[in-house]
Amino acid sequence: MITTIQKWGNSQGLRFSKAIMQEAQINVGEDVHVSVQNGKIVVAALHRIRGKYSLDDLVAQMPDDYAVTEVDWGQSVGNEVW
Repeated sequence: MITTIQKWGNSQGLRFSKAIMQEAQINVGEDVHVSVQNGKIVVAALHRIRGKYSLDDLVAQMPDDYAVTEVDWGQSVGNEVW
């Protein structure tokens, strides 16, 4: 795909086709990581960088009887406020 860098206010931007977005598995509104590698601008989905687990997957694996418990970390040693 060939596109043109356009000026939007004080910034510059690129428009991506729906097909490119689908192939990259990136949706409108999602955060991406932008970097320069060997003189090329690389745009990558953050969900691939952070790891193979999503919060939804991890929460789905929690047992139904899971209960939050308080943890005693001991006495304050600095300026903590409990």
